[in-house]
Amino acid sequence: MENKKKFRLFDAVLMAVVVVLVVESAAPAAAIGPSQFFWWILLLLLFFLPYGLISAELGTTYDDEGGIYDWIRKAFGGKWGGRAAWLYWINFPIWMASLAVLFNEVIEQIFKVKINSILAVVIELIFIAVVTAVCCYPVADSKWILNIAAIAKVVIMLSVGILGVYHAVTVGMANDFSGTAMLPKFDVKSLGYISVILFNFLGFEVVTTMAKDMENPKKQIPQAIIWGGILIAIFYLFAAFGMGAAIPVAKISTSGGLIDSLILLVGQNNWFVFIIGILFMYTLLANLISWSAGVNYVALYAAKNNDLPGIFKKVNKKEMPIGATFLNGIIAAVLVVIAPMIPNENIFWAFFSLNVVALLLSYVLMFPAFLKLRKKDPDTERPFKVPGNKLLINLYTYVPMVLLLITIFFTVVPLNGSHEEISTKLPIIIGIISTLVVGEIFISKAESKKEKK
Repeated sequence: MENKKKFRLFDAVLMAVVVVLVVESAAPAAAIGPSQFFWWILLLLLFFLPYGLISAELGTTYDDEGGIYDWIRKAFGGKWGGRAAWLYWINFPIWMASLAVLFNEVIEQIFKVKINSILAVVIELIFIAVVTAVCCYPVADSKWILNIAAIAKVVIMLSVGILGVYHAVTVGMANDFSGTAMLPKFDVKSLGYISVILFNFLGFEVVTTMAKDMENPKKQIPQAIIWGGILIAIFYLFAAFGMGAAIPVAKISTSGGLIDSLILLVGQNNWFVFIIGILFMYTLLANLISWSAGVNYVALYAAKNNDLPGIFKKVNKKEMPIGATFLNGIIAAVLVVIAPMIPNENIFWAFFSLNVVALLLSYVLMFPAFLKLRKKDPDTERPFKVPGNKLLINLYTYVPMVLLLITIFFTVVPLNGSHEEISTKLPIIIGIISTLVVGEIFISKAESKKEKK
């Protein structure tokens, strides 16, 4: 057997950037305005740093396939692990539906056409069918998909940022980026989008799965997570600056803001807009394909422990979790079909914010699980251990957990009671309540089968 090449720090940082950098979330973050720079820096220190360190310890200590589900199950039992696995998994089909909607919008932007509602649903269903079919085969794990996506993401983010800088120097800024404008604003719109910044940081536990292939995981994993986080923040902020240079904050669309910015910067009928649009559409497909195995294997692992229903146990001859994969496609398809009936003009944001909330909720118990496993299982060897005294460890645990809960609250709960805010947030409230109720039914049925054995 030939020796496997050791994973270098550069490889780990690149993988972190590829998996975590999500181009479509740049516009919702940019919608916060210039004050997003304050939130990025604050959350980088108070959320990302402890989250990255805790992920590094848990991922290198408990490296089973179950990931976040396994950590929470070991700390708090199967039922809580099942809840985390459910929320981690269900965010994926909702995300798929949001990207199917966005795929249509990008087509309309770059080809300057108007797609009628029936054709829109057909295109969205084809998008979902393609993703679902590809995810049933090991090609979903192919490095070339990730590598091309990495190049596409970097090209898109740098293009928007560089053009924004050029526009700022030659024409001027569409927004005020002076010192006072960068200070945090506590208006409903800004607070409602902060959850997107946290969403943009999640997924770094993927880096910990490379521990066995690293020469010095104790040193390389925290370095990869920290450098990856800083690079991702820079890419997002650079692209957000480009959007801010082109479009007044009040007019930035959470779905089409990035392509709108390019059109304003270089013109509608420009070959460059077409190329970036095609790359953008590719990244939408690649994001889903590259994430599918992770979320579906977590669901499969939970089902094997009877913490999720048996449908999630189904695999094909290639050992791919087709039960979870087909359910992804079915749920996403149902969502895009009922989308025209949802009382929200921005369907992309209705779905995307719901998937953000579900994913954030799945991480809430990860932090106390870290603390509990330290006390419950002190003798297990930890290749990497979060440094610090008792006070610092408690801060690392509870500050990011509280931040998760606060940002979820701001995203879901109407704060000023205006008609616009209620129409935006009502679908999210209904969606998250429905998601939690269905999850409880599934988990209870799975638990009852476990008790009968």
